[in-house]
Amino acid sequence: MAGAITPSEYIQHHLTNWTFGKHPDGHWGFAHNAEEVAQMGFWSIHVDSLLWSFLLGAIFLFVFHRAARNMTSGTPGRLQNFVEWVVEFVDQNVRGSFSAKNDLVAPLSLTVFFWVLLMNLMDLVPVDWLPWLAGQFGHAVLGMDPHHVYFKVVPTTDLNVTAGLALAVFVLMLYYSVKVKGLGGFLAELSFQPFGKWGLPANLLLEGISLISKPVSLALRLFGNLYAGEMIFILIALLYSGGIVWGTLGGVLQLGWAIFHILIILLQAFIFMVLTIVYLDMAHQHH
Repeated sequence: MAGAITPSEYIQHHLTNWTFGKHPDGHWGFAHNAEEVAQMGFWSIHVDSLLWSFLLGAIFLFVFHRAARNMTSGTPGRLQNFVEWVVEFVDQNVRGSFSAKNDLVAPLSLTVFFWVLLMNLMDLVPVDWLPWLAGQFGHAVLGMDPHHVYFKVVPTTDLNVTAGLALAVFVLMLYYSVKVKGLGGFLAELSFQPFGKWGLPANLLLEGISLISKPVSLALRLFGNLYAGEMIFILIALLYSGGIVWGTLGGVLQLGWAIFHILIILLQAFIFMVLTIVYLDMAHQHH
């Protein structure tokens, strides 16, 4: 694929989502090229991001449901050992960072960690494999030009996905802030911290910025790290069109970056989980 189009077109192709939305002429449908994707605007759907997000979420539910159904008090199997280790790991982080009592936080943290981890792990799939299969399917079944079949497979390289996750955490923060402190207590916290009643305008500005920055940083941190990692994989893949020597070098670089990128994948899932716990803990605290 890299040899069939220019490097810039190759990069743009891999960074373009399979998009459904409203075309400039008013009709709804799938975009056939990157220009149409840009013209669809805000009210469009990244079908590939949603597809992989739901699929990976279903895999997470299936694996943990199966482990729970087959749980035994005798000698555990490998799946039970793995699930128990993950649950214990998450539980230790919740106990260490969450000081209030809320039965939702531990299962939510487990879901966040494992779901984000699975989405991040898609970054280790070679960048051309699944998009190439999608292109061949579009060409054979739908009669489309393979270069106009877009199929991104790493949901966390899509800002819409990371922003959606961060927004869900933000809504829970607001809900528990009001539930635990009351609406008046929550508004008082925004208005009278940190300078007391005489610093009201500055308090509201500082606390408002601090509040809004939490979901923004949560979304951008995950998106930025995974997007950068995917971009490096794409740039290395361009070497495969340069002959045997460059292709061999590309393979070595891909392997080296993949090994290093495993750390980033795990770390970003862990950070997203820990910040979710910390933010919910802050929502339960009284000043």
